[in-house]
Amino acid sequence: MDSPLLTPSTLPFGAPRFDLIRTEHWKPAFEAAIAAGKAEVDAIAANPEPPTFANTVEALEFAGAALDRVSGLFFNLLEAESDDAMQQIAEEVSPLLTEYEMYVSLNETLFARVRAVYDGRDALELAPDQRKLLEESYKGFTRSGALLGPEDKKTYAAWEEELSLLELKFGKNVLDATNAFSLEITDEAELEGLPQYVRDAAEQAAREKDRPGWRFDLSHPSYVPFLQFSARADLREKMWRAFNARALGGPSDNRDICLKITDLRRKIAQLLGYADWAAYELEERMAKHIGAVRKLLDELMAPSLPAARREVAELLAYAQQHGYAEAQMQPWDFPYWSERFRAEHYALSDEQLKPYFRLEDCIAAVFGLATRLYGVQFVPRTDLPGYHPDVRIYDVQDADGRHLALFYADFFPRAGKRSGAWMTNFRELALRGGVEERPLVSIVTNFSKPTPDAPSLLTHDELTTLLHEFGHALHGMLAEGRYPSLTGTNVARDFVELPSQLMENWGFEPEWLHTFARHWQTGEPIPDALVERLVAARNYHAAYFQVRQLRFGLLDLAWHTEIPGQAGDDGSSFAGSDRRISGSDRRISVLDVEARALADCAVLPDIPGSCISTSFHHIFDGGYSAGYYSYKWAEVLEADAFSLFRERGIFDRATAASFRENVLSKGGSEDEALLYRRFRGHDPDPKALLKKLEII
Repeated sequence: MDSPLLTPSTLPFGAPRFDLIRTEHWKPAFEAAIAAGKAEVDAIAANPEPPTFANTVEALEFAGAALDRVSGLFFNLLEAESDDAMQQIAEEVSPLLTEYEMYVSLNETLFARVRAVYDGRDALELAPDQRKLLEESYKGFTRSGALLGPEDKKTYAAWEEELSLLELKFGKNVLDATNAFSLEITDEAELEGLPQYVRDAAEQAAREKDRPGWRFDLSHPSYVPFLQFSARADLREKMWRAFNARALGGPSDNRDICLKITDLRRKIAQLLGYADWAAYELEERMAKHIGAVRKLLDELMAPSLPAARREVAELLAYAQQHGYAEAQMQPWDFPYWSERFRAEHYALSDEQLKPYFRLEDCIAAVFGLATRLYGVQFVPRTDLPGYHPDVRIYDVQDADGRHLALFYADFFPRAGKRSGAWMTNFRELALRGGVEERPLVSIVTNFSKPTPDAPSLLTHDELTTLLHEFGHALHGMLAEGRYPSLTGTNVARDFVELPSQLMENWGFEPEWLHTFARHWQTGEPIPDALVERLVAARNYHAAYFQVRQLRFGLLDLAWHTEIPGQAGDDGSSFAGSDRRISGSDRRISVLDVEARALADCAVLPDIPGSCISTSFHHIFDGGYSAGYYSYKWAEVLEADAFSLFRERGIFDRATAASFRENVLSKGGSEDEALLYRRFRGHDPDPKALLKKLEII
């Protein structure tokens, strides 16, 4: 068919033809690409020649190129530029994709060829990336049911299809629930405490909806500053309850979906011979097993929890001195009083900092940092189409002018975009038939849009978010190699956050901040005293936020280890929402799981009617199932890694070159622990993070 999704792009670097893609193109393109992929797989399986690394393993790596291209575009747009039609297509093609995956992974003839190469691997002269590809290919089959009997293979395929649909439904429900709520204010007195930039953004949001007054919603740039600054505790509570009850009841209820997803994952893992989903997932992580994860979380939680409780007690005392009548610090009040305490004790607030962080200046500074460290340049390409008018496109060039990647940046919130911030690839790096295809890299954020009176101004947290996602982007842009599955960010989940979290450190370095932070109206550089206060406040409530992240990790493990799918006293187990708590005749619920997982590490009171799990994108549809601990694992790596920059200079080109060579360029071509040791010279210690956060 004459489709912009199936015909090679004639644009520079093979840039996608977003200007030509229409909704009606997607499903036919998926169907045609799946058919082409199956034909390629059939040709490999039916090859009359004896199996070799080249004609089997390498050939399989590059099979399904058209499907990779279509999927790489569609599922990224599903997150960033979605609508009901896109969601419907996703539900229709998901079973087709699952069936294709099963067609490959459960193909006995194909697996026999891969297994033959794998069994003879010691006699082959393979480069490190080739050996890794062979090992990963073999494991990919065994982890996808290749060793199962015929009936179990059918069961596995059916469960995988059901799981993929449930994960799609979970994400759609969260998006719908997020978009369903708004707080509309017409009485200006109810804006008490809100800075002018927050009011301006809310006024514009109302105008865009043809509504009077000011409109607040649950997107990050609206929700977070409202809780930080609104002097109206009743309205803060209303916003907090809405945010923390997303997809908990109502037409977008995710409770049963949470139970079904985790039950299916458990059953799939056990069918494949693993104790639970965590054991299945961790086999492919740096951690390797649940004991290592629990050890890390325990080592971080032990000193952090009492420190966090002291921080909350101190804040409560401060609030009570200023008229707060509650006996406990309520969760919707914590951000407000935390911001007031910080403003008073550090003479620091977002309102003071935002004028110095104009988005355009921050983008230029982040690009400049990459140039200073790695020599790369970013050349705007206004001639190439984006998928939305807000999207900016850059040609990323190495110091010698070599093209490295196309970089797509999408900064502002809209109805079709999910909340949060993320990096992704439209296309992975590959060396196909001797021709290199450089990656198409994207970052997506939800920063405040410009208003008629002011440009887009970032909070300092948003600046570190930009640095974080750009760190991921560098991992993709600076990739080298030949096999798509082993390049860029295709690494162990608990390693992938190292480059992103490392980049956040520069956001607290005066030497870098002074290169760009200027008041957007006056042009005056950010005062030294303000930067000093920013650095001094870096670890403000660090223990509280550490415990918050650790709690998410513990909840993730609870869902994917002992709590869901637990047998009853009679040894029976229950599926989906019919599973019961051991020793009780009561059905297990999402709130039961949360209560049991988090009972011993609370720092703020539990609020009836609130729930984390029903909108916990990361673990239910975001790829971090049994892996949320990865953020803390990577923070330990990052704290240790950045200490080398501190020793040698934060712009030291030799250290940056080593990080590029040993981490950024290598992707998953070798064992991640080995790559880290090559850069740093030793294994990291969790104490590096505790010391950085000044918890010990």
